[in-house]
Amino acid sequence: MSSRLIGVGVGPGDPELVTVKGVGALRDADVVVVPVMDTGERGRAEATVLHYVGAEKIVRVVFALNERTDRGRREAAWDAAGERVAELLKAHSAVAFATIGDPNVYSTFTYLAHTIGELVPGTVIETVPGITAMQDLAARSGAVLTEGTEPLTLVPVTAGSAVLKDALGGPGTVVAYKFGRQAQAVVEALRETGRLHDAVWGSALGLPEESIQAADAFDGGPLPYLSTLIAPAPRDGGRGGKL
Repeated sequence: MSSRLIGVGVGPGDPELVTVKGVGALRDADVVVVPVMDTGERGRAEATVLHYVGAEKIVRVVFALNERTDRGRREAAWDAAGERVAELLKAHSAVAFATIGDPNVYSTFTYLAHTIGELVPGTVIETVPGITAMQDLAARSGAVLTEGTEPLTLVPVTAGSAVLKDALGGPGTVVAYKFGRQAQAVVEALRETGRLHDAVWGSALGLPEESIQAADAFDGGPLPYLSTLIAPAPRDGGRGGKL
């Protein structure tokens, strides 16, 4: 029988936000792979998984999670990680990969699955959805993501603040990921498009260091890289105004 590689979304950090199906997939797998940086510190995915399975079941695999400019180094890390997971798949029938958020939304699992498809043909690839940071921030801040016919645009600010500004010029809610290093440029984009007042951002959601604040209260200080922004759609039509 073919081995299975299951990408399991474990949410943005709060262990209570792992789904029942996600917990089952983690516990049923023979091993659970968690991505770590080459510096070796415990990542958010690993910390969450440890609430549900023992440390002896976890395999830490290095990914170039913090590499944004050196494509060669990033590709080499993907290859090395894929080879390590391929070894695990040859020895086990079910390998889970824990990823923060959802495995199909800006996840390292996408690259791993592609690599495994080439290294271990016939491997069954599955995913278990996870709660995303934008959902968690919306719940914790009271920001409504969408109403009626409003569109929702998700932008990684690693693509540049100009992409975010273009999205903010539209009619719907805009969510920005990974913008901590460009926080000042994000504030300016919000101000120039008239979207600053209602915007909110957060980081480390569900963790002791959680921070949620109004965007117009930004003091110019540094923000964590994995910060999330919600700029709600302009709404002035009252209840049901966007239907």
